[in-house]
Amino acid sequence: MKLLIIEDEKHAVAKLSRLLYKIDAAIIIVGVLESVEKSINWLNDNPAPDLILMDIRLEDGICFEIFETINVKTPVIFTTAYDEYAIKAFKINSVDYLLKPVDENSLKNAIDKFHSFYYDKHRDIENIGPLLKEFSKQYKNRFLVKIGEHYKSIPTNDICYFYIIERSTFLKTVEGKTFGLDFSLEQIQNTINPGKFFRINRKYIINADSISDIVSYYSNRLLLKLVNQEKNEELVVSREKVSTFKKWMDR
Repeated sequence: MKLLIIEDEKHAVAKLSRLLYKIDAAIIIVGVLESVEKSINWLNDNPAPDLILMDIRLEDGICFEIFETINVKTPVIFTTAYDEYAIKAFKINSVDYLLKPVDENSLKNAIDKFHSFYYDKHRDIENIGPLLKEFSKQYKNRFLVKIGEHYKSIPTNDICYFYIIERSTFLKTVEGKTFGLDFSLEQIQNTINPGKFFRINRKYIINADSISDIVSYYSNRLLLKLVNQEKNEELVVSREKVSTFKKWMDR
């Protein structure tokens, strides 16, 4: 079982980790996040875990901001020192609501509850899900854009990259033309071929065929050069995506 911990207190993380491994040595903790912002970014950029252990109050706000910003379908066990958020928590996708300090018995009961209602029932379906998806998925082949009073259909093969500026989404073609889109980057990422397009950071999704150069960059990142790229644009593969990007390029 893959589990994500969202908690801003280091001692609480250490205790939860110790209890989790004691309850089930097969648990894999896929990440530990301490803020609303980092949680949103991680959940946007990574496969969904099986379960989330989440504190209510994080270092930059209340955890419910995560659910207001993105669609989180993963079951959650809330761990908090405050009981006034219980009703709101159970209106989301809460498995249980544990008050700190969390003890082994309470956590085990919550994990067992999760297994009974979620994990065991859906595990077999999830195992064959990726295979079924591989055979049934049809990716978007073109995007319809508006130019004044006219419309034009842009094939995905002609798109150099997608990007966002000030909450607006655009595509740039291999010819260097820019068009606005009525999709978020998350929506685009879910509809285009992941073998051809890669989201290098929060702002850019690039076409592999448009990469002209890859350069080592500071902080263990990579700088990409694309065809018809604006001179003042820096297309940088974020540090946490470098390893995945290299494997994607080397397949």
